[in-house]
Amino acid sequence: MFNDLGRMGKYLGQAARMLVGMPDYDTYVEHMQSKHPDQPVMSYEDFFRERQEARYGGGKGRPVRCC
Repeated sequence: MFNDLGRMGKYLGQAARMLVGMPDYDTYVEHMQSKHPDQPVMSYEDFFRERQEARYGGGKGRPVRCC
């Protein structure tokens, strides 16, 4: 029972972070270690910055705005 609740809690947490645009670093690390073990894993700061640039543009030819 607690295993299912823990799994459901993790899933709901990931869903909530996706809704507000907050990246899930732990999922990224697990993915990189299991699927791409030969590639380096970004630090949390680099990961967060990369996700922000992907979402908001980061000034790469696209306007940076909130809406």
